[in-house]
Amino acid sequence: MSGPIATAAGLVVGRGGAAAAGPLDFRIAAGEALVVTGANGAGKSTLLRTLAGLLPSVAGRIDVTGATAPDGEPARTLAEIAHYVGHRNAMKPTISVGENLAFWRRYLGGNRDGGRAVADCLDALGLPDLSHLPQGYLSAGQQRRASLARLLLVPRPVWILDEPTSALDAASQLKFAGIVEAHVAAGGLVIAATHQPLGLSRTLTLDLTPSAHATREADRAAPSIDAAELAAAEGWL
Repeated sequence: MSGPIATAAGLVVGRGGAAAAGPLDFRIAAGEALVVTGANGAGKSTLLRTLAGLLPSVAGRIDVTGATAPDGEPARTLAEIAHYVGHRNAMKPTISVGENLAFWRRYLGGNRDGGRAVADCLDALGLPDLSHLPQGYLSAGQQRRASLARLLLVPRPVWILDEPTSALDAASQLKFAGIVEAHVAAGGLVIAATHQPLGLSRTLTLDLTPSAHATREADRAAPSIDAAELAAAEGWL
């Protein structure tokens, strides 16, 4: 199956030069989903933010091939071709759901690349006729689903998802699993950190839980960082 291929070689991720996870080696291609697992503070969110271009890597490299950036040139980074959904919904509570998604359409280049109508995207997430309501009026689960609607709003081949099903009930989780499954089946690539199964028929797994030996080596090789501080920092975005 043609499409993007992401390869990490000797990748170490962290903040301020302090390693949180790695070195990591993995390869994921179009039509595949990679689920990142590990305890709180293991570096899952830090890894996803690094892949999304929000944090620099401490060491190693991430390469992407087989994808075209919005400017028509070959993509050089995952960030150019990826949706990133973090812990927070990234939607302003005081303006309407439709206005929030209109912003994301402009920001992500939807006017150039096409995509689906806002109402259709919300309907796919089980939120019909809610585009006129302020984001802050919605329940926690509805707010999360409205945020996830931007995955459908503008087509991008790579989805980087951090706990995407948080606050979703069982029915909504099942609906979202179908959306992710369809994206992968169409040649999309998904990298997700989650404590809850995504419901996909087949996934690759990357476990960030370090072995005792790896922990000792990391302690010698990298500046120390307090585990509680790292866990708290995971929620900043």
